[in-house]
Order: sequence, then structure tokens, then C-alpha cells
Amino acid sequence: MFELGVKFLISYFIGSIMGALVVGRLYGGVDIRTMGSGNAGGTNALRTQGMAFAIGVVIIDIGKGVFGAGVVPGLTLPFVPADPEISRTWLTMCCATAAVFGHVWPVYHRFRGGKGAATLVGTLIVVAPEAIVPLLFVWAFMLVFWGYVGLATIMAAVSVPAWIGVAHLPAEQPLFIYTAVMATFVIIWHRANIRRMRDGTEHRNPKLMVFSRHRKTADNE
Repeated sequence: MFELGVKFLISYFIGSIMGALVVGRLYGGVDIRTMGSGNAGGTNALRTQGMAFAIGVVIIDIGKGVFGAGVVPGLTLPFVPADPEISRTWLTMCCATAAVFGHVWPVYHRFRGGKGAATLVGTLIVVAPEAIVPLLFVWAFMLVFWGYVGLATIMAAVSVPAWIGVAHLPAEQPLFIYTAVMATFVIIWHRANIRRMRDGTEHRNPKLMVFSRHRKTADNE
């Protein structure tokens, strides 16, 4: 359990490095948590600072997930012997979870982070690379038809455990549990978006809705 606890904390601390704030410092001290939706993620970065800023944020946030899930579990640490009673698979899932939690509740920034989507994708690149294409397809499909980034993110996250449940159970039970738990948290972390969609006040991007009448309406305005 000592190895699990140490590596969980390492992944959490890595996850707590906020891409938005790192890039913001390079841009002269920009803190996007005081702008737009107040979220320290790629979507708010794009809306408030532009494409280059947002790309930098997403690269860092995805990288945290890749490092937390793909590197930390295999680290050889002094004074931290490998625990033979801990499954390497479950250790990886726990470290992946820690990286995402670090992004959402970063210890370095008063526990005010983002919603975890990019970091979650980074962990999936490691633990379920075959799920990335279906996930991106669902995300893009929802976005071009409805224009809500939050809704697209929720549905993409939910699609992963659904796909694993159909295609890979019972062999991939740890992966299914991890993705199901993460999908539940993604819904919780987007509860404000859900409330705004229900109230009709959620930001929508008609220009992305290539198959919708809302795109035509926006083009004619």
C-alpha cells in the first residue's frame, strides 16, 4: 500500500500543474480563471485567449494524464519498494485517477482547476488507446449537431465505458470501472453546463454546427 500511496500522490501533484496557468504566465500573468466561464481548461482558454494559447493548455493537460498513467506507475523510487500484492493494472488506474483529480482540484492553486477532460484523454491514451478514436468521433458528432462543448464532452466520456462494456467485458473489468467512474465525475464536473443547457443560457457555437439550421441562421446574420 505504501507504493500505491506514494505514486498516487506523485500523479496527483503532477496533475495539479495547471496548463492554463503555466501558459498564462508565459503570456504575462494571464489567469483565465478570472475570465469567461472561470474554468482553467482548454475551452475557456480558446474563448478568451485564442487558438495558440488553448493548444498550449491542451498539450500540457493531456501530457499530465499521459505521464501520470504511463510513467509514474513504473517508476523505480528509492525507499519505495514495489508491492507484489498491488496489481500493476490497478496501480495504473489509481495513478490515472490521481492525475485527473489533480487537474480538477490542484493543490498548488487552492483546489480551483478545470473539468478534467483533457487530462482524462491523456490517461486514456495510455490505458485504452483504442478508445481514443471512438471518443473523438462521439465528441465531434455531438459538437457539429448541437454546438455545446460541455454536452459533447459528457457524451464522449460516457461513450468510453459503454463501448468497453460491450466489447471487452469481463476481461477488461478494471478499465471499465475506471472509465465508468471517470464518466460519472465528468458529468458531476459539468453540472453547471447541464443547468445552463436546461435554462437555455449555455454558450453554443453555431459555426461548428455544420449540419444544423442554427449554422445557416448564424451565417445569414
